[in-house]
Amino acid sequence: MSQRAVDVGIELGGTKIVIGASDHGADLLYRDVIATVDPDTTLSSVSASLEGVFERHLVRAIGIASFGPIDLRSESETYGRMLSTPKPGWSGVDILAEIAVDGVPSVIDTDVNAAMLAEHTWGSATKDNAAYFTVGTGVGGAIWSNGGVLRGANHSEIGHLRIPRHPDDDFPGSCPFHGDCLEGMASGTAMRERWGVSADALGGSATTALEFEAWYLAHAIASLCAVIPVDQVIIGGGVSKMPGFHTSISGMLPEASGGYPPVPFAAGGPQVLPPGLGDDAGVIGAIELGRTIHVA
Repeated sequence: MSQRAVDVGIELGGTKIVIGASDHGADLLYRDVIATVDPDTTLSSVSASLEGVFERHLVRAIGIASFGPIDLRSESETYGRMLSTPKPGWSGVDILAEIAVDGVPSVIDTDVNAAMLAEHTWGSATKDNAAYFTVGTGVGGAIWSNGGVLRGANHSEIGHLRIPRHPDDDFPGSCPFHGDCLEGMASGTAMRERWGVSADALGGSATTALEFEAWYLAHAIASLCAVIPVDQVIIGGGVSKMPGFHTSISGMLPEASGGYPPVPFAAGGPQVLPPGLGDDAGVIGAIELGRTIHVA
């Protein structure tokens, strides 16, 4: 019996890596999860998982969706390498070279760009102008406009937007580069350092923690909309599973925007939604990246 032809997606996150394969659409024929630890151990596990896919299927392409920052300039000598990152041990790792398989075309992009692609193709992003945020170990973001994901000169780092501090929050911030940027104040790492526990174990601190999260994410969305107004913001990641998370951010948007810019805040601000693809938005987006290599 002939092997089924598939595209493979690899989502590299700060906490875990998801490997998936699909022959079409968002249905996964293969799914594996690996913990993100040191680069050698992690990438060896990725290679072993890929071997399992190659044993079962004919692989057409590999899409890699990575945390960052990654050098995404194809003309650069360090294309595909991790740049200076808060993740210990990962700075300088050649992600693309370590994962690429001889004879199989590969493509690399940010984890959030891939998730945005997947959500617009198969998930919750139904408008022409939308954004995707992930709030987990770190914070990342991507924007969809004019028929595609917006890309600049290199890896976008929306998570390092400088935002106003909540008046009752004296936490200095967890970002080693900026302290109290969005990632430093609203990521899962910031939550653990501020409260001493993860988002799913907050107990009596949950109400205040949710207020802080809504404050920081609403101000980030307002700042984003001052540059690229969007109609929808999809927010995923582990922290986004807090009860009332998306509703609280929506409720904070009018105050965060100050009523300006008027569009889309005249209608209460953009919709704030969970990802339609759930935890698989990133890996499905990585598969879509691979699919772009051989599908016109």
